Amino acid sequence: MNKAFVREPDADGRVLCPRCGTPGTAVGTGPLDTHIQESVRSRMGDSGWYCRHPACHVAYFNMFEQAVLVSELRSPVYPYDVDAPICACFGLTWEDVDADARDAAPMRIRELLRQAKSPAARCQLLAVDGQCCIRDVQHLYLKLHKAR
Repeated sequence: MNKAFVREPDADGRVLCPRCGTPGTAVGTGPLDTHIQESVRSRMGDSGWYCRHPACHVAYFNMFEQAVLVSELRSPVYPYDVDAPICACFGLTWEDVDADARDAAPMRIRELLRQAKSPAARCQLLAVDGQCCIRDVQHLYLKLHKAR
């Protein structure tokens, strides 16, 4: 392939979303096959990057600046839709995290931590970014808990 047609990563090695400039998260075929509508799946090939900025219309993009829009995903996903599960494997939602932030003990999150260590956790396939949701859940919990 001729390198003249490939977008080079920024000097620090990050690949930025062509629409909003957010650093992308590298993803493989698992999330791409799971989340992208079949009619546009071929745009991404075997890998791409995920844009996690909730206000961006781009969900996935590649080095050729081709993109798959949030509207071209098979179903709503968090963070683009706060009503979608944060955890694709076990269905934990924003409302669950909010309830834990209000309760004396975060039992739902503790259960998620336990489940995330089990073979039933298939984050590399089911998560929109191919990564475990624990970081996002903890960040949201701390944000909501602090706001109380």
